[in-house]
Amino acid sequence: MLLNAENRVFTARRLDNPADYWQMPQGGIDPGESPREAAFRELTEETGIAPDRAELLAESGGWLHYSLPDELVGKIWKGKYCGQSQKWFAMRFLGSDDEVDIEQEHPEFSEWRWAAPESLPRKIVPFKVQLYREVLAEFAHLFD
Repeated sequence: MLLNAENRVFTARRLDNPADYWQMPQGGIDPGESPREAAFRELTEETGIAPDRAELLAESGGWLHYSLPDELVGKIWKGKYCGQSQKWFAMRFLGSDDEVDIEQEHPEFSEWRWAAPESLPRKIVPFKVQLYREVLAEFAHLFD
């Protein structure tokens, strides 16, 4: 979760989904990489934001989980997974909006914006709504 100075959250619209769903940057952990290292790497890969332009604020207390709905199991992610366990990090963006560049080598997003935290569950794919509520609860102290 990337927050700007106004405590709005970076969200982006996925290229691979025609619906109007927006999500926060996320991604897998490479072999030998810590979850924290992966979070900064994924942030850079998906947004173009250099690691030194984001300050770590908080880490989720544990792993958060979601499951794919039955109709998607075996149909996405090459049929390998039925959900995910995720470690979440909250970061403060230290730069300016012109440093964001979603047109990366392997782009995932078509557009991006800063969103009010409470709006996030209404904009994510339905099977991640509860996960996003849990992420918001983990980091609620940052929005006060």
